[in-house]
Amino acid sequence: MESLCKLVFAVLLLLVAGLVHETEADGMITGTVYCDRCKDGRLSLFDYPLNGMKVTIACQDNTGQVTTWTEVTTNWFGSYTVRFDGTPDLSRCQAQLSGNGQGSTDCGAVAGPPQQLRLMFRMFEMEMYTVNSLLSQPAKPMSYCSTSSPSPSPQPKPVPMPSPPTLVPSPPPPSVRPPLAPFMEASACPSQNWTMPEYTCHWRFVQPDTKVAVAFGLIAARRYGTDMSLREALEGRGDVYRALLREGTTALLNSYNSVMFGYPTANVIYDMDLALMGSQRQALYTAMRFRRANSGHGTIPCKLNPCN
Repeated sequence: MESLCKLVFAVLLLLVAGLVHETEADGMITGTVYCDRCKDGRLSLFDYPLNGMKVTIACQDNTGQVTTWTEVTTNWFGSYTVRFDGTPDLSRCQAQLSGNGQGSTDCGAVAGPPQQLRLMFRMFEMEMYTVNSLLSQPAKPMSYCSTSSPSPSPQPKPVPMPSPPTLVPSPPPPSVRPPLAPFMEASACPSQNWTMPEYTCHWRFVQPDTKVAVAFGLIAARRYGTDMSLREALEGRGDVYRALLREGTTALLNSYNSVMFGYPTANVIYDMDLALMGSQRQALYTAMRFRRANSGHGTIPCKLNPCN
């Protein structure tokens, strides 16, 4: 009898432990590392994502002491994702470059300033944070860039732990400044705008008849086939995965149209792949994150002018 009671008690402990685990919240951080080829402290048409770069996430407590830190390496899209189990406080965290890996040594001489985490959404016991693009620089600017010294300006205070020197940004000279409108302006447009014929001229790198399999790759082709076009993807309704494709396609177009969009292009494709390989719940989360970014979080307007 005593043995039976112990067995029942052990089973109850396992069940309780499982319930506790299911109710724990998770925190996720995503971002991208770029090569700042002109060493001007900002993204431009000349910059490109870096693979193999080491990124450190460091968090402080109220006294300024580092309480949590972890290191992750960017993938070949230049993006990284960090996940924290449980309920960590990520409000005092920063992301900063801490080293370079294979394939990135030509643009790893100097690291730009650390970046604060930005809360994208908090829902269903999950928090999603994003980070402004981290910049790594070559030893010297490219030949087509200005050689004038940048003027000093204040930078965010880094987390007190060993890190590369920070960058003092300065605007690029007019001779190499990329177009400011609309690509360098913040813009986020919902799916219905991208379906309107008067905005077709704003489709960059892809067209309405471009296949989903071409735009998103093999994993998307397995789910949606090889015949579906991006125009059809924008009209998706009826289930979670069609909604995911609609919002993912919209996010892809927004990322091509504005460098200030909340998701870099590589992150859109990477998050789509993760969602398609994960559970239906993860697909729903990703669709909701894309939809929120496509709405501009209620503060970023849609800057699409009718085509001439």
